[in-house]
Amino acid sequence: MPKARQSLTPDALAMMDAIARTGSFAAAARELGKVPSALTYSVRQLEDALDVLLFDRSSRQAQLTAAGTELLSEGRRLLQEMSAVANRVRRVAHGWEPQLAIAAEDLISVPTLFELVQAFCEIREPREGRPGEGSDEGPATRLRLRSEVLTGTWEALVSGQVDLAIGVSGLHPNPGGIELRPLGPIAFVYCVAPHHPLAALEGPLTDDVLVHHRAIAVADSAQRMAPMTINLLPGQDVLTVSSMRAKLEALLRCLGCGYVPEPLARPHLEAGHLVAKETARGVHTGTFHYAWRAERGALGLGRALQWWLAQLESPTTRRALLERHAGRLM
Repeated sequence: MPKARQSLTPDALAMMDAIARTGSFAAAARELGKVPSALTYSVRQLEDALDVLLFDRSSRQAQLTAAGTELLSEGRRLLQEMSAVANRVRRVAHGWEPQLAIAAEDLISVPTLFELVQAFCEIREPREGRPGEGSDEGPATRLRLRSEVLTGTWEALVSGQVDLAIGVSGLHPNPGGIELRPLGPIAFVYCVAPHHPLAALEGPLTDDVLVHHRAIAVADSAQRMAPMTINLLPGQDVLTVSSMRAKLEALLRCLGCGYVPEPLARPHLEAGHLVAKETARGVHTGTFHYAWRAERGALGLGRALQWWLAQLESPTTRRALLERHAGRLM
């Protein structure tokens, strides 16, 4: 087996590809700059190492056996992968990070986030040293997206699990090495289903009234930091779910009541599927930020992170991330 592995070199695979494409040993030898006898000898060495026949010797043409066909198929795949690895290594050397991890708060617009992902994946740059062949290389960076809730978004960043966090509150102490920029405010509305007992009550809802009705809460995803609890009353029954969209579903099913980002609730309020109620606590508005790890070594920020930060400088993009929940969900 070691002998077989040692024989499967890029040159050997390229030789098989050339013979199959050109249809003869002679034509392949001309393409590879070798004499036919050298090519024949190389094929026999490869066959001996693998202990198989790769070509049918009874035919005048370079006719592959079943084993040869399989080797050709897998060999072409391996050559493509090796080429892709070489391209990725070269692009990484020119400033693209091997990987960029991004944590997005659960209330961030999914359609807008994936529009940014799509735009990033469609970046094209000219191949170095090959002028005139067009811009057909994308970034070498592989993206990793994760959804977090409340403190979990900040924890993912400060613990080094992600490089960029979108939708952090900005209330957490900065341990150093973290840059913070405003994303924008979000208004939250207190919602119930039309047939919920609270829907028919007049005037602002006081805590004394709310405490008798089940609240729907989204669990903080923090694992090590102290999780946050927002707008829950002592002694109040609570149904805890894993995401804001699950909370919205629970509200629509009249399973409880609670605050929801106004942009997310808006279509359901307009359709009459939810009712917004005023509470004695007044209007609830959250201010969110995006943050990144500034300690990126002597070379500074990678090009992938620079691209994302440039997109987030746009007020239109920041507003869409907080408000535009309509559209196709990926």
